[in-house]
Amino acid sequence: MLYVAVLALVVLLLTGVTVYKTIAIRGRADFLVAGRKLPWPVLVFTLLSSWIGAGSLFAGGENAYRNGFAALWQPAGGWLGLILIAAIAGRARRFAQFTVPDLLESRYNAVARVMGTIAIVISYTVITSYQFKGGGDVLHLIFPELDRTTGMYIIAGFVIAFTAAAGMASVAYLDLVIGSLVTIIVVVSVPLLLQQAGGWGGVHANLPPDRFTPMGKLTLDQALGFTLPTMLLLIGNQGMYQKFFSARSERDAKLAVGGWIVGTLLLETLLVTVSVIGSSMFKVENPREIMPTTARLGLPTVVGALFLGGIFAKVISTANNYLFSPATNIIHDVYERFINRNATERQSLIMSRATVVVLGLFALLQATHFESILRAALYAYTVYGAAVTPSVMAVFFWRRATTAGAIASIVLGTVVTVGWQLFGPSNIDAVYPAVGASVAALILVSLLTPRPLPAKVDPFFTQEAPTHATH
Repeated sequence: MLYVAVLALVVLLLTGVTVYKTIAIRGRADFLVAGRKLPWPVLVFTLLSSWIGAGSLFAGGENAYRNGFAALWQPAGGWLGLILIAAIAGRARRFAQFTVPDLLESRYNAVARVMGTIAIVISYTVITSYQFKGGGDVLHLIFPELDRTTGMYIIAGFVIAFTAAAGMASVAYLDLVIGSLVTIIVVVSVPLLLQQAGGWGGVHANLPPDRFTPMGKLTLDQALGFTLPTMLLLIGNQGMYQKFFSARSERDAKLAVGGWIVGTLLLETLLVTVSVIGSSMFKVENPREIMPTTARLGLPTVVGALFLGGIFAKVISTANNYLFSPATNIIHDVYERFINRNATERQSLIMSRATVVVLGLFALLQATHFESILRAALYAYTVYGAAVTPSVMAVFFWRRATTAGAIASIVLGTVVTVGWQLFGPSNIDAVYPAVGASVAALILVSLLTPRPLPAKVDPFFTQEAPTHATH
């Protein structure tokens, strides 16, 4: 009964924040980038909550269940990526754009914008799809009579409605509440679980020795197969840039990265630890469910209920983020740019909400095709990391990158990833051929084509923001 009460409380809290923020929306900028008014403490938790969702709670849990602490190779990609992000955050906010394709068009051209949008929609709807699946798992654990598929449909309807209602303002402030709750609960849970497991001695006694080594059963290429997609997703992540664009100032964007680094190191390490301890206590039919199962069966009732409620809220939060982001692309980067250049605020808002619904249904359809959340996560990360990240990094770090090089990189990164997923050998991670082809195309085609004009390049390497190509 307590689990039901906590879940009901989470739903009421999410509903209250969303209704309040929906009423506050006055126009497109409020919906897309929260009016560019987010202070750094809110940014820290929205960055943390959007990054740590079903990918960490279910894919990371599945990885830890199978490989022990070697699962940390997956979040380590994010930690490496944060080193680069620290150098970009303030500069990204300076441009005050709306989306990553805005940057691609400002630096390259409109074709790069459209190609980037296609890659983002593919990647982010896959990420949204496994949030739906993870949420269905949580509902099944709380209500055993409710099967996982029905739970997935319920979560999808909930997320689509919330995201369509209030946009970025709802996403950011929901993340503030959820991020605070989950951080506290995870910190409290680790020592309680250790006590239940009989301390580290008990954990070691119930698991093979390789679960405690840096590599575990993984080879180096397998470990990097976890690290590289995660790193590439993070450093090119549109949701992250969109939050930087939503910051109150450059200073707020920079401070947010510092808090994000601390929070990510702490939370992701503790979440893997929870899963390793849980795997020493419980054997589960679906490895992706080790973390919610551990919360349900391994913790005192009150703490377990709050942990499970936090996992549920995290899934909702991350699904909000990754559903909202591609909807923004389609409206801002396609509809307003090419279909209805004179769209009114009202028309854009109506189309934004309709697009959220359509993409949400598309994500739900994809959720029926992935059983392993870990596999789905790595595929989505690779699509984005291979197709979008190299060209985005070149915006900030390589003056010689040309429009032709960027377009070739985006197209090859997308095609190779999707093709490898469908037809490639399963014993080689798609990230290697996809990123290799993408980076090679960016470099070679750029060097074989004329240098970009200084007017296209210089603004990204000075203190002045570039003149926007749109709006």
